[in-house]
Amino acid sequence: MSSASGKLDQPVSPARDHISGPHQALMQLVEYGDYECPHCRRAHRAVRGMQDRFGEEFSYTFRHLPNVKLHPNARLAAEAAEAASAQGKFWEMHDAMFESNDPLDLERLCAIAERLELDLDEFRAELSNHAHDARVQEDLDSAIRSHSQGTPTFYVNGRRYDGAWDSDALAEALQPRLGFRLKSLSQDFAGLPAAGGLVLLISAVIAMIWANSPWAHGYMEFWETDLVLGVGAWQLSHTFQEWINEGLMALFFFIVGLEVKRELTVGELASPRKAALPIAAAVGGLIAPAVLYLAFNFGTPVAHGWGIPISTDTAFTLGLLALLGPSIPFSLKIFVAALAIADDVGAILVISVFYSSDLNFLALAATVGLFVLGVCLNRARVYRPLPYAVLGIALWLAVLYTGVHATLAGVLLAMLIPTRSPPTTGGLLDQTIAAFKSLEAPLHEQHADEGRYQAVVRTLETVTERLQSPAERLEHNLQPWSTYFVLPLLALANAGIPISLGDAELLNPLSLGIVLGLVLGKPLGIGLATWLVVKAGVAHLPEGINWRILTGAACLCGIGFTMSIFIANAAFTDVATLQLSKLSIIVASVVAAVLGWLLLRERRKAV
Repeated sequence: MSSASGKLDQPVSPARDHISGPHQALMQLVEYGDYECPHCRRAHRAVRGMQDRFGEEFSYTFRHLPNVKLHPNARLAAEAAEAASAQGKFWEMHDAMFESNDPLDLERLCAIAERLELDLDEFRAELSNHAHDARVQEDLDSAIRSHSQGTPTFYVNGRRYDGAWDSDALAEALQPRLGFRLKSLSQDFAGLPAAGGLVLLISAVIAMIWANSPWAHGYMEFWETDLVLGVGAWQLSHTFQEWINEGLMALFFFIVGLEVKRELTVGELASPRKAALPIAAAVGGLIAPAVLYLAFNFGTPVAHGWGIPISTDTAFTLGLLALLGPSIPFSLKIFVAALAIADDVGAILVISVFYSSDLNFLALAATVGLFVLGVCLNRARVYRPLPYAVLGIALWLAVLYTGVHATLAGVLLAMLIPTRSPPTTGGLLDQTIAAFKSLEAPLHEQHADEGRYQAVVRTLETVTERLQSPAERLEHNLQPWSTYFVLPLLALANAGIPISLGDAELLNPLSLGIVLGLVLGKPLGIGLATWLVVKAGVAHLPEGINWRILTGAACLCGIGFTMSIFIANAAFTDVATLQLSKLSIIVASVVAAVLGWLLLRERRKAV
């Protein structure tokens, strides 16, 4: 129901909009509403209260969003408001219709018009000829562009408002206090499609500057500081960097696992035909870079690093696609997102199988036992998050001691989080209405009002939980933590590389394998695999995508930053080798980004 940015699609204009109050008022409220919607009628009372409360500091704009499927007379009522506006009495008609308890059919509308002393013949004629239908359609189109598909939808000072509709809550949102402004600014930034990539880039730049500054020694010392957790004789000691790479990254992989689960059930990977193209592209994009890397390093001590160039950094890649604007086909963004999800699955398998130390079979047995316990919780339809949180911590510790990379625990836990069948919304609506109606019933005993209020709150919490499955709710709640905390910390802890490592060292086989693997291997693998699948008739290119556009997107997939650095940490322990591999990753990611940007930018110019 909300637009991607949460902003009003069409700014308020005195030339076309119906505005009550000063146009440049400090507090501005825009409503997309429906005159037959009972929720709009209740919200109308809150709006009137704010008009009385704030006076000249408040302006209210009403736009039409008639839902004729639910309210057959809604569009006619919207036209009636415009017909009244033509005679200078929009707001009088507006208030009268919202205050009416009768169906707003033609007879009722004419009765209201007559009471308002409108020219009834002119009013009837304009409704019969639908003289104002185009004006109503303008508002409807604006609502659709803003993704305001329900009524009422409010915008406070140009930003979508999703809070409560009572006058106190609306008033709090309207008053431009510092906290609200900061919240609005943060929402504006988070609403940018490239926000995650931008935060990641800033973190990487800070790390590079820090590692090449006079305080470079402090950078290394800080991340090598030990942090010990223990109870009695049992202690777990890791450096700050290791806690991020093996601890917090488990949260990242948990969210990736939830995304994979969603894509496999309702997303682009839900059906074999839809999944064929992105999965084939991902497989090609995994194999070709590894082959190129081994072509330079096979049989050498660094051959074990073949997994470094295989992965795509989803945040950077999708962020750059978003920056290219609407000229880039939406189908391309969907394809790249699905490809990245499939790519993540491949990377997880590679890390689990090829970058694990000697197995501890006792810890492995504990991992299996905990996973079976999680399956039992899932089958028993346990939906509360606490049991899974406790299980997740135990699972992470067990996997940590198996010798398998501890981040696998995040993926295993994601597999255990239950999903639910879609709810019967009619029943939930009745339950919600009944809960609120109970507040209006007479009390049977004194001082019972607070208990009744809490009972309603619990009912609403139950309804809200039923509307989302635990997996969907966790993904939604944890995604910002991954995007704006875990991944930036990973970049900050791992991207600090001395620039002096460059020059001739970037021409050795290790560096060439990483750079060429990402810059050439990724687009070659993705392009060749896609071409084979399309030519075989298994799948076809999505609408709006040609081979040039696909090549540009495949080059962007060579941005391997986050996952490539993560695999490098798992592959190498020698400090010099690790630093050179990280510098090569950064160079390759920059080159891949520039190549992809230039190819897709040419497409944007042609549009």
